[in-house]
Amino acid sequence: MSQPAPITAGPNSRSFTGPFGTALMVACALISCWHIYVALDPSFVTELQRNAFHFAGFALLAFLFFPDKVIFGKDSRAGLAIDTALGLLVAASAIYVSFAENAIYDRGVKLSPLDWAAGSICVLAAIELTRRLTGPIIPILIILALTYVTWWGGLIGGIFSFAGLKTETVLFRSLYNDEGMFGNIARISSTLVFLFIIFGAFLIRSGAGEFVVDLARAVAGKFIGGPGIVAVIASGLTGTISGSAVANTASTGVITIPLMKKAGFSPKFSGGVEAASSTGGQLMPPIMGAGAFVMASLTLIPYETIVAVAALPALLYFLSVAFFVRIEAKRINMAPMPSEDTTLGTAFRRSGASFVIPISLIVILLVMGYSPAYVACFGVLAVIASSWLTQQPMGPKAVLEALSLGTRNMILTAILLCAVGLVVGVIATSGVGNTFSLMIASWSGGNILVAIVLIAIASLVLGMGLPVTAAYIVLATLSAPALAGMISDQYIIEQMVTGTLPADAQAILMLQVPEAMAALAAPMPAAQAAEIIGGLPLELSAMVRNSVVPSEITTAALLSGHMIIFWLSQDSNVTPPVALASFTAAAIAKAPAMATGVQSWKLAKGLYIVPVLFAYTPLLSGDWPAMLTVFAFAVIGIYGIAAGLQGCMERPLNAGLRAIALAAGIACMWPFSLLIQCIGVIVVAAVFAASLKGIGTKPYATV
Repeated sequence: MSQPAPITAGPNSRSFTGPFGTALMVACALISCWHIYVALDPSFVTELQRNAFHFAGFALLAFLFFPDKVIFGKDSRAGLAIDTALGLLVAASAIYVSFAENAIYDRGVKLSPLDWAAGSICVLAAIELTRRLTGPIIPILIILALTYVTWWGGLIGGIFSFAGLKTETVLFRSLYNDEGMFGNIARISSTLVFLFIIFGAFLIRSGAGEFVVDLARAVAGKFIGGPGIVAVIASGLTGTISGSAVANTASTGVITIPLMKKAGFSPKFSGGVEAASSTGGQLMPPIMGAGAFVMASLTLIPYETIVAVAALPALLYFLSVAFFVRIEAKRINMAPMPSEDTTLGTAFRRSGASFVIPISLIVILLVMGYSPAYVACFGVLAVIASSWLTQQPMGPKAVLEALSLGTRNMILTAILLCAVGLVVGVIATSGVGNTFSLMIASWSGGNILVAIVLIAIASLVLGMGLPVTAAYIVLATLSAPALAGMISDQYIIEQMVTGTLPADAQAILMLQVPEAMAALAAPMPAAQAAEIIGGLPLELSAMVRNSVVPSEITTAALLSGHMIIFWLSQDSNVTPPVALASFTAAAIAKAPAMATGVQSWKLAKGLYIVPVLFAYTPLLSGDWPAMLTVFAFAVIGIYGIAAGLQGCMERPLNAGLRAIALAAGIACMWPFSLLIQCIGVIVVAAVFAASLKGIGTKPYATV
């Protein structure tokens, strides 16, 4: 009789077998069930209690599964006993905190000794657990943030000087504020994020992951460069399930990377394709990692609106990677792979229903206006029901395993999102976010492209130590207001250029630039308008926007600003020296880690190109004819850019044609002139025709 598989939360975690392992599996399943029940009946507990219970359960699991290997070994009995005691203490403290709020208010917001103890234990646990799970960067950020508002903020001069708050005030705000540890971000974690991770666990357990790979093989396996395109499709669809670039790479890479190497791609290119494709999984609706839910909370834009407009950009990203794959296949003169047994029919018969039916149901229910929490719960039921139409029906044991897997997959995210609330709370309390936004506006001189470059650099630096979701939250809190404001200002500048600026806005501007009084009443050059708007103080800028910019454009600008930051925050997955997804792919491909990272960075150029389109075009406006027009030009433009960077179309290009293709690709996406875009399309088509006929081409390369 075979022994049950040990229960674990990842390769670096403890494993448990026997009765304790079974009990832990049941406990994880019960945590999932509790969250599902609370999602269906929100009145069962208060929001604070739900968030605190959420942290309590996952803090206990984090202590159990993730030991401190510095002091105790992974399998140390003493370490397990101490971690169990710590986990129970933290869980009890979090639960106590959730019931203590009214008594604290009754005392005039004064903390009792027990309040001090329980609150401090929760904060210290967040610091310690993020250290165990993610390394030293987040704990250092938390400590710096909390000490900034209590101590050293008052010691520095300049714009970041901050008069210190009492420790009691900071502890109270850290626990009970909407921006604190058990506030809005914890709410997102305890509801939407966890429910969709449970949904993803059910998809994985039902065999939907195998279907994704089989489907990709059936669709693209026989094309030139087919194995690489299989990786792109499989990783995009798997991202719908997992929402994690590293998990994507590890799960699909073990299949796609050997396929690509067998077809003739180099190991480093094969690993780069998988890492770049898997990174795109976090951009793919309807889940988009945790980012879509966080974005909905930060912007107050409905989740369904975000995932609807995110579809075209995600498709654009995956097309960009697919272009690189096909171009590389042509560059090395790769032949199509021999036909395999996998067909669309066999893929669907094996496990297609357990993927297609639930995903379709989720999209339909979201379009119908149901809340994402309800949709995720119904999606779980749909997976169970539809699995009985496949060769892997889910019985009670499979359901228990899926519930347990969902909880274990959530441990890192739950701890991270609750802990990051401590940093966000300090940013909100101290006003650092407004100060940082002013700095970005000042350094960029009102130029959106310069601002995007500055944010990209900040994102890369933060990504060296922060997971993607945390990097997005911190960057969005700091810089999204400035970026959204600059995007809104484009509408005002357009009004000034056409001479249609309303009189009340003209009056506000005259206060700041009286010498431009006459010019404001008539059309003016775009450069002069941009200079005037870029030089306005923050308060006057806000007044002008409120009087001129329609609400729908303000909302689109806010969404564009956040989406730019969200996309740029993904770059740490594929950009050396960190490149976690690339290094995971390199290990599977048996390729040099840094060389694979460089390849993935090159292949993931869409991460940097598409955000520029967010800023300067209506790609996220919700105006579908305009969005599709931008998309069509961008597809051709990105193909031209990929050809220029990779040096090939249908045949390898010489240096002159490469430069022309690159310039024409950029012209296709030039947002200020339709004529330039059309010329770019014509030139890309001409270079493509030349490559077909062998004009201006070079010999095929070798791997």
